[in-house]
Amino acid sequence: MLIRAVETFVLKLGAGEAYLGALRDGGQIGPEYAVREPWRSLYSSRYETLLVKVTADDGTCGWGEALAPVGPEVPAAVVDRLLAPVLRGMDARRPRPAWSRLRDLMRERGHLTGHQADALAAVDIALWDLAGRIAGRPVAELLGGAFRDAVPVYVSGLPRETDDERAALAATWVERGATAVKLHLGHGVDADLATVDAVRAAAPSLRVAVDAHWVYDVTDALRLADGLAARGGWFLEAPLAPEDVAGHAELVRQARLPIAVGEALRNRYEFGSWLDARALRLAQPDVARTGITEAMVVAELAAARHVPVAPHHSTGLAVALAAGLHVSAAVESLAVFEYQPTSVDVGQRVLRQPLPIGPGSIAVPGGPGLGIDVDEESIRKLAEESDAR
Repeated sequence: MLIRAVETFVLKLGAGEAYLGALRDGGQIGPEYAVREPWRSLYSSRYETLLVKVTADDGTCGWGEALAPVGPEVPAAVVDRLLAPVLRGMDARRPRPAWSRLRDLMRERGHLTGHQADALAAVDIALWDLAGRIAGRPVAELLGGAFRDAVPVYVSGLPRETDDERAALAATWVERGATAVKLHLGHGVDADLATVDAVRAAAPSLRVAVDAHWVYDVTDALRLADGLAARGGWFLEAPLAPEDVAGHAELVRQARLPIAVGEALRNRYEFGSWLDARALRLAQPDVARTGITEAMVVAELAAARHVPVAPHHSTGLAVALAAGLHVSAAVESLAVFEYQPTSVDVGQRVLRQPLPIGPGSIAVPGGPGLGIDVDEESIRKLAEESDAR
């Protein structure tokens, strides 16, 4: 059973609100990409992604997705020009050997991360989906079996402009069954702690984590960690510059709550260095940036050092979500999975049948492969609409 075709689809989907809501000053992103001050990264007003379809010679197809929230055309070009010519003609039932060969194509030229890794992740997910569909088995089963049928989740983000509004939304999520929330902050230590206080007052049953979006130095990050720990905080994510391994290690040694890192890391080598440096206490690989193959290796590396795994998930659509759920099911040392409400709602547009989603846990999709019913006709239409804008 050989791979016959590889096809890419760039999607840019509008929604009622942008990912993580309006800008801090109340303004809107667009039409060009914008930086969400005080964070550093570019953001889009739309939900942008790359989907990849890999088809075997009997017509069976698998779907993959890259986390590419801005410029998905770039990893699409990597797939089309660099990966697809090598992938065609390979065995459709062997995702790991395919991954190994594709990874090495640009490895010695320094392209094991960034857009190359995003492209590899999308193809790898599609290969696992394809292998599962050919075998008639779920991906979690191919990975060795599921430790759980439902994955515990936390609600990521309270996209409102004021603390009072965030607190009210937190209370609403509790009513819907949420047990934990992660706040996207980084607005200054005192302001961040004030937001935490408001949310805890309105929803005292919630576990509260903070994503600081890489904005602090070690001194302020430690102040924030101390304040969160004193308030019973759950974990502090991405507090320092993403390349500062030594700073994160120093913070881990002094902080009284777990430091979480991983969305910027792409492979076993990067995660291995961070784990060896003891620079994180909660590993957050994003399956749409690592692929399924590397995510499982990362989970085992973390387990060998007694570090739990909490997979990252942000603007990815339903394909990335399903891949993350299957990996989360197959990981023994799972802590929790990230649930982005708006992203999930938008992401269901590419499915014929939506996945049942809850704010406390999400069932692992059943059926072969990723267990999702991808609506190819809808995807082609959305890709045409995205290209026309």
